[in-house]
Amino acid sequence: MARIFLFIFVWILSFFSSRLSAQTTQDFSLSGNINSSEVNQMEINLFNSENKLVKTEIADQKGSFSFNDLAAGNYYVKINKNGTETYRSEPIAVAGNTTLPEIQLNEKQIEGVTITKTKPYIERQEGKMILNVENSIASTGNSAFEVLEKAPGVNIDSNDNISLRGKGNLLVQVDGKNTPMTGADLANYLRGIPSASVEKIEFITNPSSKYDAAGTSIINIKLKKDQRKGTNGSASVALGTGRFIKNNNNFSINHRNKKINVFANYSFAYREFFNHLMLDRNFFDNDGNFQKAYVQDNFLKLNFRNHIAKAGMDYYMNDKNILGFSVGFISNKFDPKGDNSSQILGSNYLPSGSFTTQNRSHDHWKNASFNLNHKYTIDSLGSEITTDFDYINYSNTSLQNFDTRTYGVSGNLENVDILKGDINGNLNIFSLKSDLTKALKGDWKLEGGAKTSFVKADNDLQFFDASSGTPVLDVSKTNHYIYEENINAVYGNVSKKWKKFSSTFGLRVENTNVTGTQITTNQINKKNYTQIFPSAVFSYDLNDKNNVELNFSRRITRPSYNQLNPFKFYLDPTTYKAGNPDLNPQTTMNYEFTYSFSNKYFATLSYSKTSDNITDVIKPVIENGENITVQTNDNLSSASYVGLYLIAPVKVTKWWDMNNSANFYYGAYTGNVSGTQINNKGNFTFNLNSINSFKLGNGFTAEVTGNYRAREVYAYMDVQPNWYLNIGAQKKFKNNSTLKFAFNDIFFTSNPKAQTKFNNYIENFVVERDSRVVTLSYTYNFGSGKAGQPRKTGGAEDLKQRIGNG
Repeated sequence: MARIFLFIFVWILSFFSSRLSAQTTQDFSLSGNINSSEVNQMEINLFNSENKLVKTEIADQKGSFSFNDLAAGNYYVKINKNGTETYRSEPIAVAGNTTLPEIQLNEKQIEGVTITKTKPYIERQEGKMILNVENSIASTGNSAFEVLEKAPGVNIDSNDNISLRGKGNLLVQVDGKNTPMTGADLANYLRGIPSASVEKIEFITNPSSKYDAAGTSIINIKLKKDQRKGTNGSASVALGTGRFIKNNNNFSINHRNKKINVFANYSFAYREFFNHLMLDRNFFDNDGNFQKAYVQDNFLKLNFRNHIAKAGMDYYMNDKNILGFSVGFISNKFDPKGDNSSQILGSNYLPSGSFTTQNRSHDHWKNASFNLNHKYTIDSLGSEITTDFDYINYSNTSLQNFDTRTYGVSGNLENVDILKGDINGNLNIFSLKSDLTKALKGDWKLEGGAKTSFVKADNDLQFFDASSGTPVLDVSKTNHYIYEENINAVYGNVSKKWKKFSSTFGLRVENTNVTGTQITTNQINKKNYTQIFPSAVFSYDLNDKNNVELNFSRRITRPSYNQLNPFKFYLDPTTYKAGNPDLNPQTTMNYEFTYSFSNKYFATLSYSKTSDNITDVIKPVIENGENITVQTNDNLSSASYVGLYLIAPVKVTKWWDMNNSANFYYGAYTGNVSGTQINNKGNFTFNLNSINSFKLGNGFTAEVTGNYRAREVYAYMDVQPNWYLNIGAQKKFKNNSTLKFAFNDIFFTSNPKAQTKFNNYIENFVVERDSRVVTLSYTYNFGSGKAGQPRKTGGAEDLKQRIGNG
């Protein structure tokens, strides 16, 4: 019944939007002219009365510019030179077609100005750090996963788990919608998205109550969507090679006029990739005496064949209402080919046998999505109501084939085990949400909204013992698991701006209802809980260039669907991964203090405290008298984090720009896993990143990127330092095309090395990936439309993170 009432509430909120009076008329324009013969391609920025950037235009050779499709309201124009303001207009009231008085700039102000629409690779906007991927040469020909892997502050471990500034259990989104995967499944999904289709990546380390409460932080990968008027598009092709070949192809087109904006894009990627894992696994008894060891070499090759298609339309019904929809489809096929060679050492450290496991599997992941959205503009101050309905389906099939051969100490074949797996997974997500933003007199603003979502995941796993030549169902490994989830949420924010000070207070309430059913054993696990998530932001302008900001928020990380799934996925006779149905959600309190200078240099001091920290572990167990290891997730008692994050861009010369970032932090972990107690275990560590851009003239630019990650102790894992260096160059042609060259990880040094240690188990490992890659890319842009007003769509924002577990 509560679900029905919430659905009704959301739709009532949307319905009453059409009854609110409008104070806005669209399609007004503002034009002007800069009085200087030296000004060419100068960037002109338009801000509203809330000091938010509305649009950016480029002055033509005569210094003329215009902003079209404006709402009625107050604006001002600002021109910057090398990050320093050179001109700011008085407030301009736009209630029709308005012309600015001629802007006077003297030659001293203009000298040395070379301004284009290119954004910095790293920037900060409204509480989030932004990585402008389309401006990175090193990203050429890569996948979204590889771009994220090299992003400042991001670390990815040997199991493809992503952490940001030392904190894991993130919420990863694509266009504001949560990806229903973690670990290796999420990595494989992102490896299928070409970087040519990515516009930028947003890092939101302390989200407000308006955001879904899931995840310690949010990483949002925003795909390109052209908003210019007229017909515009682009086509690109990239070919690269490391140890194996990689090819990305992308085509996008859109058409926009006064009433509609229609867009479509398609990409195809074929990428061969490898993961080479070398392990030294040592088992001890309770007295610390050595018992057994496995020295293993695992080589896994994957060939991704990925199709991504998306299309949609925005319909501008009138001055107040915009109705939009989009549909998307993703198909990703890959055939894992794994070869595992293991030597067994006895208690005397001498060989006692060996085994090999050959994996020949076929996987197919599919994703279909539909979004219907509506936006109602209430007034010219930014008041609006938005409503989104989303349906998303994920399905996957996997045919697994494991052939294990065991040999004696003399090399004679002793046993052959053939295991076949047939996995079918299906996930359906329904989401409905509505958000209200209301601007009031005196610079007060109210925000509120409601959301409800329903999730059902059905995973059917069957294993067959085919050692005898005839497949026989293996009931000890076969399982069928159904996961059902309903989350209902409401939130409210209130904010106020003064001359130099602003503040925002928010509160979000989420009710969660979860049922996990293990069909094979008829085991049912239910969890129902309601929690509140407060947030607050305080910002103060010390003067025109110096600002400080303090914020905090409470977050929750619910276990992923597969983290709760008790399936056993066998990798070899001594290793499997399995979910933990007793896993509890973790809760985190985040605090941040940020100082900014000229909105260019940033220093952020962070502290967080997490209860029931969800930790990915590889722990020893004894099954049927044998020592094996299990990759799973457990709750630690707590985890704490203190960090300092710095961003310092430097203009070395007129032709050399440097973007530097550094993250210094200390993480401490307390808990007990597999009989091993740790208390505040961690270390001080840091990560340094530098991106150097060179303007060589005549359309040529170059880029050099370096990164260093120091040693880090993460709970039971001790990760060794690593580093990488990327280089690249590009040439822009007069026909709106670009040729790019990139050489990533040129010294092949980004491979992670680590040690995992428990009381009776020590594991050392090294992972090599196909990271040293040379890529050549060509992009052609067509069309000549002018920039339009961006349109935000999408609503499934708290769901889709949690289907997989690497």
